[in-house]
Amino acid sequence: MAAIYYRRRIIGMLAAILVGITFALQLPVMAEKQENPPEDGIRDLLEQSLSVVEIDKEILRIQEKRKELLSTMTEAEAALHEQELRIADKREQAGDVIHAYYTGERDSMFTALLTMKSWTSFFQVLDYIDIIVSHDQSRMNDYIGEYRSMQDDYRKLEGRQTELAEVERRLNEQRERVQALEKDLEGQLKGRSDSERIRLLMKELTSFWETAGLAEVREYFKALSSAMGKLPGWVQDNKDMLEIKGFNYTIRVTEEQLNEFLREQDERFNQFSFTFEENEITAHGKRDGMEISVSGRYSIQDKPKNGIIFHVDELLFNGFALPDTTRQSLEEEFDLGFYPGLVLSFLKAKEVELKDGELIIKLSVSL
Repeated sequence: MAAIYYRRRIIGMLAAILVGITFALQLPVMAEKQENPPEDGIRDLLEQSLSVVEIDKEILRIQEKRKELLSTMTEAEAALHEQELRIADKREQAGDVIHAYYTGERDSMFTALLTMKSWTSFFQVLDYIDIIVSHDQSRMNDYIGEYRSMQDDYRKLEGRQTELAEVERRLNEQRERVQALEKDLEGQLKGRSDSERIRLLMKELTSFWETAGLAEVREYFKALSSAMGKLPGWVQDNKDMLEIKGFNYTIRVTEEQLNEFLREQDERFNQFSFTFEENEITAHGKRDGMEISVSGRYSIQDKPKNGIIFHVDELLFNGFALPDTTRQSLEEEFDLGFYPGLVLSFLKAKEVELKDGELIIKLSVSL
């Protein structure tokens, strides 16, 4: 009962927002028509305010990444300091070994072999020499191993420093971006007589997005990611989708076949459909008053493993476009890729296109 009540409250909230936006966009009072430009641009303002909220989240994610990197680097620097102390001792031991051979201190052992008067004594001295030489070699190997390990750790630290610099750059970039958006937003609101009403709409839209919209979008992406993981097995079970010409393989999937497959995997897709256009795929659906549209494209990826990767070029929630930071965050969290090697281990994707209502994946044999 609680779940039903909560769902009804969400739908009620959405209805209030949509009604408010409708009146704001289509039914302004006469006085406002005179004071504001003919194109109120309220939808753009709401969309801009949603972008500010989402970019703020990206800033928090980057700050957390920066914090983790700094913590890791501090630990690495402390470990390197301890390693340098250990290696100093081993360096001294290795120096003693080199000095002993260079100054001839070890020569007496080999000279002693020539003075032995029995084979028993000869082999006893030889065993003694072997023990000393093995010990010398062990000390040298310890030093070399520690030195190489330390060099590797320094290279890793340098890599983290480079990564930190990139994180700092992204952080500054997003801060400047959100400041510019906020400044522009405030500038537009100052020139409007209905600014308080628009601020209220912004607050309502943001609240609805954060309490229900984002969760709904993530649920769709999660379901889609799970379904894409089962796609290779589905292709194996439907051999008619796989064309073979010599060493060249082609997978062809129509939008009808993909929609049927997805609806078999999750009932959410009963209200969701995919359409294929020229090198663009669009998914659109509506449920419980929430409308979601995702448009994007596929590209070939070779590392870390070969496959076709989906890039989200546009994400709309109830007609409002979400910023690139939101799209990128969803891409990173949910893998929507298809990996031919899971169909047949020796297959490798070399080309992908969307044409005439078909997703066409051209494959080659990976030797």
